Amino acid sequence: MSVSLALLMLGVLTALTAPRMLARADWVEREPVVALWVWQCVVAAVLVSFALSMTFSAAAAWQVVRGQVFAPAPRAVVDAYELSTGDGPWSAVIAVVLAAGGLWSGAMLGREIGLARARRRQRRADLLVRAPQLPGEEEAAGRLVVLEGERPDAWWLPGTTPRLVVTTAALRRLKGRQLDALLAHEQGHARARHDWLRHCSGALAAGFPGVPVFTAFREEMHRLVELAADDVASRRFGRLTIALALVELNEERGVFGAAPGSGPLAGLPQRVDRLLAAAPRLPATRRLGLTATAALVPVVPLLVAFYPGLAALG
Repeated sequence: MSVSLALLMLGVLTALTAPRMLARADWVEREPVVALWVWQCVVAAVLVSFALSMTFSAAAAWQVVRGQVFAPAPRAVVDAYELSTGDGPWSAVIAVVLAAGGLWSGAMLGREIGLARARRRQRRADLLVRAPQLPGEEEAAGRLVVLEGERPDAWWLPGTTPRLVVTTAALRRLKGRQLDALLAHEQGHARARHDWLRHCSGALAAGFPGVPVFTAFREEMHRLVELAADDVASRRFGRLTIALALVELNEERGVFGAAPGSGPLAGLPQRVDRLLAAAPRLPATRRLGLTATAALVPVVPLLVAFYPGLAALG
């Protein structure tokens, strides 16, 4: 029971402190790819802590679960976890609550993926209406679709046959390398599979709206994937080029006014300012250090879980 409580408290502590530490970090916008990795490791550590706490609580509450979890373990290892100390009712409550949370998370993820697929099917149907296929033309014949439109716009449509959609207004407005930079931005989203990060973060935030770490995870995923895609384009075509492309594409939408408001484009002025500021990247050694440190975060609950057994064997 003590191991289960320690894991539960570790998960809660990580969920409370990690978002605040990342919010105060001064390197996040300079290295969005590293920040994405750190956030994934933090959320993984929280989920692993809760999953292990559920496992040990269930083992303490029910003999049948204990027999399955510790089946190949020596008797000394089982005794080290003190699973038969009269805490069965509390262990059962913790196990049931955490198991329900896990099932709810899976249900929310399935719901998010289902809704995303439905939206993608609808957008593909709308795209087929606006750009019908010619006789004999195959759907996967090309990855770029040009639509007639008065509003400059471009977006990536993921799926088994991903498409990059650009309106004719965007083609008229974007000049030279600006269009190439915009296409590189959208391709950066596709190559990094940023849609999956959005699905997972959205599912956790929707399933547990009162948990700050999951809400912050969703908000940061939506922001950081855009910064990461901006960097992909800027490394190929320059920061000024992609900044001008973003301005040309969105200046008529009012996002650069005195009160840009909220919505998916609310952070666009900050993205343009970041590109124009051209802050240098972190040294490679620090990037490697941050990446390695983040990778160790999900290992901590594993060490807490297995330490009593390893100590008993030693």
